[in-house]
Amino acid sequence: MNKISTIITEGIIAFVATNIDDIIILLLFFSQLNTQFRRRHIFVGQYLGFTAIIIASLPGFFGGLILPRAWIGLLGILPIAIGIKQLINQETENIEVQTVTTNFKPSTTSNPILSFIWSVLSPQTYKVAAVTFANGGDNIGIYIPLFAGNSFDSLLVILIVFFIMVGIWCAVAYFLARQATIAYILSRYGKTAVPFILIGLGLYIMYERGTFTLLPWLK
Repeated sequence: MNKISTIITEGIIAFVATNIDDIIILLLFFSQLNTQFRRRHIFVGQYLGFTAIIIASLPGFFGGLILPRAWIGLLGILPIAIGIKQLINQETENIEVQTVTTNFKPSTTSNPILSFIWSVLSPQTYKVAAVTFANGGDNIGIYIPLFAGNSFDSLLVILIVFFIMVGIWCAVAYFLARQATIAYILSRYGKTAVPFILIGLGLYIMYERGTFTLLPWLK
């Protein structure tokens, strides 16, 4: 039970640390809602884009089936390096967000089920997915070492946590889009803590995988 709790906590921390900037993007998406760009486009697009990020990160898990856990833990250097880079570039770093524009016209079908399916498969959905995936470079760099060295059961728990968090993230962004003060505070100060969380996550990955035992002066 303690192991499952640890894995769930690890998954939540990894997700939050890698998706703070995604909250800002979601805020902008939700601020553009109209009759042609609906909430369901954002939710489904977010899930599609995040699924693509997960698929791109899975080689870390399969590599962990071959290499020793202690050596796999060296991948923890990736989130440490990303955190240090973000810390150095924090003053000049700007989030570039693509806006959603389209000439899509809603279906005129009288069948509500077909209308819903058609709207979900609309260009808006895939544009949200594309922005989500394009913004997931750092996510992949974190998830590869996170997945590596875990058992299949642990990976499954982490993925369940991730996909639950995607839904929560969308709901939180939708709520914050209607709270101007909270949205400003999050966009202004939320990213400040991310580099430190990433560095801590990288050190934890190295510790949990037993990587520090490879260093002779730590034995």
